[in-house]
Amino acid sequence: MTLIAVGINYNTAPVSIRERLAFPADCLNLSLQQLWQRKEISEAAILSTCNRTEFYCETEANNQEVLIDWIADNRKIKPADFTPYLYSYTDSQLIRHMFRVACGLDSMILGEPQILGQMKTAYQAAYEAGTLGKYLGKLFQHTFTAAKKVRTDTAIGSSPVSVAFAAVQLALQIFDKLSEQTAILIGAGETIELTARHLYQHGIGRIIIANRTFDKAHTLAAQFNGYAIALSELPKHLAEADIIVSSTASTLPILGKGMLESAIKKRKHKPVFMLDLAVPRDIEPEVAQLPDVYLYTVDDLQNTIDQNMNSRRQAAEQAEEIIDTQVEHFLDWLRSQGAQETIKDYRQQAELVRDEMLEKALSQLNNGISAEEALKRLAHTLTNKLIHTPSTQIREAGINERHDLIAAARELFKLQNSQ
Repeated sequence: MTLIAVGINYNTAPVSIRERLAFPADCLNLSLQQLWQRKEISEAAILSTCNRTEFYCETEANNQEVLIDWIADNRKIKPADFTPYLYSYTDSQLIRHMFRVACGLDSMILGEPQILGQMKTAYQAAYEAGTLGKYLGKLFQHTFTAAKKVRTDTAIGSSPVSVAFAAVQLALQIFDKLSEQTAILIGAGETIELTARHLYQHGIGRIIIANRTFDKAHTLAAQFNGYAIALSELPKHLAEADIIVSSTASTLPILGKGMLESAIKKRKHKPVFMLDLAVPRDIEPEVAQLPDVYLYTVDDLQNTIDQNMNSRRQAAEQAEEIIDTQVEHFLDWLRSQGAQETIKDYRQQAELVRDEMLEKALSQLNNGISAEEALKRLAHTLTNKLIHTPSTQIREAGINERHDLIAAARELFKLQNSQ
């Protein structure tokens, strides 16, 4: 039995290759079953995200060519087009790799938490496809345990290291409950989308997306039960905003001091948290002079992010130590599986002897022997039967001067010196 993985990620392959090896959710079930049906593959799972695609398998031998051929056939891509970007792991290396991936130690953003959810999705997909078995199933469960321990015992996920996440964490410091707040997000690019996602996950009361292109605003707002407006409508809605985050490509400021003054008056001086993530800036710096306005720029967040990255790197060192221990625990479990068949056979043999002796004892009882005598005979005969084969083998070992077997027998049966 060999555990093997091959994959590509953001470090080894450009997006033009990663997108060709991606597995959309709607085709994952069929793809898993097709992979599993290869006679060399006993178990299979596929992790596919925007930053990586990895194939985890249990096979009879370490033969990654089987996987490479299947990937090429399934994705309709020549092996030469993607094999230069592949990495592969087996056994203990694979175990360590899966643990590190789930903990975010192999992510573009160190310690990011989303990958653990994506690993759980990969596990669930393989479970539903029926392609998991004893070994991969156990490895995934141990992977989740290791990731939970890293999250619990280190600070690797406690400090925001993306601008969008840091923005939301800052908003949480100003407002006790985001569920009672309205956020206006200006723009429709990746940063605004991530900010909207984080706000939504933290239970924001209402999201308004403003953009020059209304259709883009509408598409983004629909993902988060939000409301879309054109940029020209912004002045009419500013007074509704407790949180304003702006990130556009405009060369001129979108929000000026005069516009905000009017909104503040309508709000009766309720505080407004404003975050300008654009370069050049979308919000005039003079806005910071207004009472009840808390204005931050991307530079303010960057200092926090840099400090938090250092904190995460320190936590990552602790995480690696935890992973070392967890890898050994799983290897111990793997090694123990080699003895399971022997234990099973030994137990079956003992149960056969027990059943045979019990049947004889019951027969003797039916023939009129007293219960006490039948029990004595049962105990005596059962003991002789159980120790006969080991005694014969130990005697043979002595004759053949196999002192190693005799020592092993003493250890196996925990025998004390009789002297």
